[in-house]
Amino acid sequence: MQVPRDAVLLRIFLGESDRHGHQPLYEAIVMKAREAHLAGATVLRGPMGFGHSSRLHTAKILRLSADLPLVIEIVDSEDKIRQFLPVLDGMMGSGLVTLEKVQVLQYGQKPPSS
Repeated sequence: MQVPRDAVLLRIFLGESDRHGHQPLYEAIVMKAREAHLAGATVLRGPMGFGHSSRLHTAKILRLSADLPLVIEIVDSEDKIRQFLPVLDGMMGSGLVTLEKVQVLQYGQKPPSS
């Protein structure tokens, strides 16, 4: 699979406890991105954060949260990402979704140097 040099980064901010049916929302999004043949998806867990409600979510021992912040990052061509947005919209009840233009410098393995 090729990813164009000029691509788009889809960044999705949500909570660890967010669900899509009986499945964690982050898992459902990654699986849908895979089904859509997007180049890849990564889920990152944050130790602390807050969103629209201003409620603090933290992994600190004294204030253990079961709803840590998560970020899903997906990079692909703008066309493929924009085709995925209606699918994502149908899955999300809350959260923040951003798009930004990026330059892909490497995707996959580099050919061996000679």
